[in-house]
Amino acid sequence: MAQEIERKYLVTDAVLPLLQAGTAYVQGYLARSDRLAVRARIAGERAWLTIKSAGSGGAVPVRLEFEYAIPAADARSMLADLVEGPVIRKTRYCIRHAGSLWEVDVFDGDNRGLIVAEIELDSPDQEFERPPWLAQEVTADPRYLNANLALHPYRQW
Repeated sequence: MAQEIERKYLVTDAVLPLLQAGTAYVQGYLARSDRLAVRARIAGERAWLTIKSAGSGGAVPVRLEFEYAIPAADARSMLADLVEGPVIRKTRYCIRHAGSLWEVDVFDGDNRGLIVAEIELDSPDQEFERPPWLAQEVTADPRYLNANLALHPYRQW
């Protein structure tokens, strides 16, 4: 069974000089409810269809996640014709710190100004070294879920 366990943080400007060779992402939600979200995502020239459950557990939610590669042309069609609400646009940068991979998302469009860093974990209680550029943890704040940012963009808060 595929699981996603991640923690999400806002970052300080100290991360900006570390951002190199990012990948442009466009993603939109085909369906969403309080139980799941179905999204189409294009990253560079590759695309995926993803189904995610709502998080369960404590402060660090555990989600079921099923992700399938699809043709980019199919994803473009889904984003143009099937998405409920606006699409999310962001650039993702990968940074290694103390043996951990951090994904830093710099949002564009209606979410411009928002920069978050995520780390995927093997268990909710997994320990890791925090980079010095991390700020407030927002893992438990549903406003920062991409599915919610599509409906309630950061610039409107």
